[in-house]
Amino acid sequence: MKRRSVLSRIAGQDFIGPLLALLVIVAIVAITTPAFLELQNFRNIALQISILSIVAIGSIIVIITGGIDLSPGSMIAFLTMCLAVFIKNQDMDLAPAIVLTILIGCALGLLNGFLVAYLRIPAFIVTLAGLSGFKGLALMLNGGTPAFSLSEQLGQVFYGTFLGLPLPFYYVVGCYALFTVIMEHTKLGREIYAVGGNESAARLSGINVSRVRLLAFVFAGACTAFAAVLLASRLNSGSPNYGSLIELQAIAAAVVGGASLAGGRGRVVSTLIGALIIIIVQNGLNLNAVSTSMQSLTIGLIILIAVGLDVWRGHLARYIRPGSLA
Repeated sequence: MKRRSVLSRIAGQDFIGPLLALLVIVAIVAITTPAFLELQNFRNIALQISILSIVAIGSIIVIITGGIDLSPGSMIAFLTMCLAVFIKNQDMDLAPAIVLTILIGCALGLLNGFLVAYLRIPAFIVTLAGLSGFKGLALMLNGGTPAFSLSEQLGQVFYGTFLGLPLPFYYVVGCYALFTVIMEHTKLGREIYAVGGNESAARLSGINVSRVRLLAFVFAGACTAFAAVLLASRLNSGSPNYGSLIELQAIAAAVVGGASLAGGRGRVVSTLIGALIIIIVQNGLNLNAVSTSMQSLTIGLIILIAVGLDVWRGHLARYIRPGSLA
């Protein structure tokens, strides 16, 4: 009985479903292409997932509050251009340029959050406007021309190693550890879940709902800014074209990881599993020489299936619950 109870608790964990899906996908990709199991390919996957997984942290925090953020892709384009201008045009040292870029990302998140939380404009509308507006700001910098070869030191931010492991590994582990602690072991984290679960009840219990929503978007802006710095470091450049569609991949990672678009449910660590699923699917398609158009179609199908499972999760649970057919 005790063993069965332990197994039941393990099976009931939110991350079990996404983890099983990840293992199945890994097996399928490994069977279809032997190159998937090569060490260099695993290194490529580790580098590719770092940017998406960090953006996805901000996405899931906003989703848990019951909101949505469609602006990270355009925000990344703008922030990579900001970093490029600071380093190349303003001759700013690397460290202050990075810090200032992250602060600008927090400010953009603050703007989104203020419009959503205090002016009561729907998050979909606000961030859809940001999707267009931030892209426009990116095109205004440097005449809309990408800036290349920013700094030799910048590449080390992404391609450097420590104890034999690439630095992005530490960035991802650090970010996920930090936000897991915030979401699962702090008062603010409990408030974020409460706001997404039942806003009226949260308000009646004394939670400052507007402040919580605002902070969620600030967290999203900070994560997006950090991801923008990593992307600029990886490519040693800034461009108005960077970050395209990453917001959809980040939302997909959150939903595939078990988050509910209705809010109130989802775990940061499960989002990492969702991001791995997205990246490994893309990697497998690349290794099998699948066209870009088919890759986009596949990711679209993953998003559709994930959202469909989210919508129908309650109905499916009633059908598979023991005794439901009795």
